Amino acid sequence: MAGIKTATGEYIDDSWELSVFVEDLGPQADPVPLRVSGSMHIGGVMLQIVDKLKLQRDWSDHALWWEQKKMWLLNTHWSLDKYGVLADARLLYTPQHKPVRLSLPNQCVVRIRANFARPVFSAVIDICRVLGIRHPEELSLLRAPVEKDKRKQKEKEGTATQTYDLTGVRLPTNAEQQLFRGMPAHFSDSANTEACYRMLSVSQTGLTPEQILRMHRPGSLVEKTQINSRWLDSSRTLLQQDIKENDHLWLRFKYYSFFDLEPKYDAVRINQLYEQARWAVLLEETDCTEEEMVVFAALQYRINQLSLNTNPADHAGDSGLDDLDAALATLEVKLEGKSTTLNVLDSLTAIPELKDYLRILRPRKLTLKGYKQYWVTFKETSISYYKSPEEALGEPVQQLNLKGCEVVPDVNISGQKFCIKLLVPSPDGMSELHLRCADEQQYAHWMAGCRLAAKGKTMADASYQAEVQNILSFLQLQRANPDAPLAPEAEGAQWLVSPRYQKKFKPKQLTPRILEAYQNVAQLSLTDAKMKFIQAWQSLPDFGISYFVVRFKGSRKDEILGIANNRLIRIDLAVGDVVKTWRYSNMRQWNVNWDIRQVAIEFDEHINVAFSCISASCKIVHEYIGGYIFLSTRTAESAQELKEDLFHKLTGGHEAL
Repeated sequence: MAGIKTATGEYIDDSWELSVFVEDLGPQADPVPLRVSGSMHIGGVMLQIVDKLKLQRDWSDHALWWEQKKMWLLNTHWSLDKYGVLADARLLYTPQHKPVRLSLPNQCVVRIRANFARPVFSAVIDICRVLGIRHPEELSLLRAPVEKDKRKQKEKEGTATQTYDLTGVRLPTNAEQQLFRGMPAHFSDSANTEACYRMLSVSQTGLTPEQILRMHRPGSLVEKTQINSRWLDSSRTLLQQDIKENDHLWLRFKYYSFFDLEPKYDAVRINQLYEQARWAVLLEETDCTEEEMVVFAALQYRINQLSLNTNPADHAGDSGLDDLDAALATLEVKLEGKSTTLNVLDSLTAIPELKDYLRILRPRKLTLKGYKQYWVTFKETSISYYKSPEEALGEPVQQLNLKGCEVVPDVNISGQKFCIKLLVPSPDGMSELHLRCADEQQYAHWMAGCRLAAKGKTMADASYQAEVQNILSFLQLQRANPDAPLAPEAEGAQWLVSPRYQKKFKPKQLTPRILEAYQNVAQLSLTDAKMKFIQAWQSLPDFGISYFVVRFKGSRKDEILGIANNRLIRIDLAVGDVVKTWRYSNMRQWNVNWDIRQVAIEFDEHINVAFSCISASCKIVHEYIGGYIFLSTRTAESAQELKEDLFHKLTGGHEAL
């Protein structure tokens, strides 16, 4: 529509001139002048641009970006008036998909096309489809850290790793991934994409001392909060957050709630999760004991051995036989259904209890008292202890309900120390109790019961026996195995532990210990070894806690807020002690006052908590809480259908826009 002119050349209709910059013409190119009216729809404007340019190319991915408003004009049937576009608007006609450089959890870099016009949550879903990662809702994008030291920046540029290019990958239209030769079909197009799939699904074994020493290691809780300030807002687009073409971003697992890890379909996901866990241990982001670190090193050594000659196609196995085995197993369960039903009925009528002698310590300031033996009973979610079994019919010395408590392991295999630290919420803060068990079996049963009780579950829950076996398995990994044959000499094995232990022990001391622990994992397959590493990582007390510096309402000092997959933790900034714990299951509602940037949460029993965020925006904190609640709604039936609207509703996306 060019408008109607008079004889003098003036327009007599309501049309006006709009200038649009076209990114494909280059940054120095003049804008394209258009004659438009307020009633013209966005699709008509884009059609005018293409007609004026007269360039034969595919414009289907292009859209209009309004720079002043930081807004995409994606509703092509909306008019300029409806969007509020006037003559002074600076519009850019640009592709919606642009390449970015992604640093993966295994420290490798891929160049990949990302959607700059959809929220980051949707962009990550598309990226994970290309990479072959299921359950993309567990991951998100961070800004790469800015290197302030120019000398260090030059060193990093000089030792830059290879960048794998996936910008040419085009996915099939159907949502389900098709496998070909054991890998997603789009990775079998060329030798380059096959090499990229190997990088994604097989562990990187060429770890050097320089890599570990060059990377930043958080030295305090405050330093651990810094990474969480770099998360991108999941409800806004990349361009709205000033991300440009070819910018460097990090892709990481953001939410530590891993649903349905299946080796048959999750080769890339399991490997990248293992790599994130591995670096969390090596860089001391997650604390662990000396014995646990040796176990992690032994598992890495086993994984490195198997990764050297591994074909990614081996992960898939014979899917036909797998399906047949699964069908036969299902049939066997159905044929034996009577005994299973009886077991279920038994578990419903009788909740298991634990009764035994344990040594107990109640830590108090200015006291030299040690552990003292008591008769302890564990029923449902409560622990009670008495001076003797005969007094168990009367009043206990103390009774604690463990729902919502912190359960911290304190184990030293060589010293035969099997302790459980319980931090139980109370009106005065946290009530601390230490339980010391006699052996591994007793520890595993009581520890499993405490972990379930902290979640509000009893020992009648189906996961109790599995939890006991997981604890025993992890303890077995830490135990020396003198009867096993000696492993081959491991050159450079000392680099499989964190720098703190490298400084504490000489290589001649450390290597034999790693090789000794290796005997317990020498028979594991590659996938099993990675899964063992991930499970051991999940068993650590500090696992899955994201830290933020906050100021609680009514407090005069900064404190740390820890956000985990099932609870919020208030931590004293000065000494690192847990002050209070709140479970999501007790949460009634939460909201954000965007004007004063304060998060307010209401729990059961009229408990109200409010805090302002200091180390990161309150939107990120709000998103963490809502994200974990969103992930808790996943089931086997609904896991394949991501409810993006529900995610944005829970994470405050509608408030942030």
